[in-house]
Amino acid sequence: MFIRTLLLLVVTQLIAATPLMAKSGEALFRQHCAACHGYDGSGGVGVPLTLPDFQYSVTDDYLRTTIRLGRPGRVMPAFPSLTDDDITQLVKYIRGWSYGKPYNYPDKPISGDVKHGEKLYMQYCAACHGQHGEGGQGTGVTFSRPRNLPIIAPALNNPGFLKAASDQFIKEALMNGRDGTPMISYRKHGLSEQDINDIVVYVRSFENIPLPLEQQPVESVEATMVFDSPYDLETTIKNIKEAAVGNNFRLIREQSLDYGLVEPEKENTKQRIVYFCNFSTLNKALAIDPRVGLFLPCRITAVEKNGKVKVYAINPKRLSSLFNNAELNKLCNEMSETYLSIIEDATL
Repeated sequence: MFIRTLLLLVVTQLIAATPLMAKSGEALFRQHCAACHGYDGSGGVGVPLTLPDFQYSVTDDYLRTTIRLGRPGRVMPAFPSLTDDDITQLVKYIRGWSYGKPYNYPDKPISGDVKHGEKLYMQYCAACHGQHGEGGQGTGVTFSRPRNLPIIAPALNNPGFLKAASDQFIKEALMNGRDGTPMISYRKHGLSEQDINDIVVYVRSFENIPLPLEQQPVESVEATMVFDSPYDLETTIKNIKEAAVGNNFRLIREQSLDYGLVEPEKENTKQRIVYFCNFSTLNKALAIDPRVGLFLPCRITAVEKNGKVKVYAINPKRLSSLFNNAELNKLCNEMSETYLSIIEDATL
């Protein structure tokens, strides 16, 4: 009995002293990356990682930095919680789609004429990458881009991109283009190597310019709006409907909060949701980021408890910070103001 107990103690201590087995690159990719980049790396919201020219052109350091820092305000999130070993495993897994060794960039900065680079950038690059390097519009999924376009032009003024991309990386893209994407070789289209160097220097100068306010990621805010109603539940519901219609929304339906979760006779009639929609706003939001469909149509919930009524609504401002999509900022701010207007009209 003593020996069995001793052996059990030894085994328990060995297990406690052994670190948990690290997740494989595939497991980490499926957990953190596949939802956007596709389980086979073929792309979706995120860029296709299997494109031969992508694999050829990006270095391991570029991948590591991109995973760690993301692209603030451009859908690709940062992953500060991953360990360095996790990121190494992810990079190895992504490299499993490679068709050969990646390009080996010279480790030296590029010099050039920033003023001339700005002029060339406006002439050759701004149409796709934006006047201020803000990148193409859309998230990259087929709803927000032509189906034959696998990649939305990246934001060149993004701090995550500028941290990950070396001067030589940017130069190589301009010199050789990217097969399978709209990025052409500007060397083959008449620009000299010095012209290209000048553009690189101009793009690098974005590091010294703060992101425009509309591109800056929104700080996280409260997820819900909560108001007290001075009216009884039925009057509050009636007021919400009238206020929604008064703000150019179409009523869709009203139902109990637990509809579909319990048998109809067991539904709590003191907890009700009013659904409504402005289809112009809906289409605009979906074109910017189809993921907002998870939170549509618009809804406001009224709950009566102990004779008091509270009104709840999701805070649309939270979406921009949640989805890391700065293009949503203006629309989400407008929607937050509309929700406030509807609720204030219903409860004042």
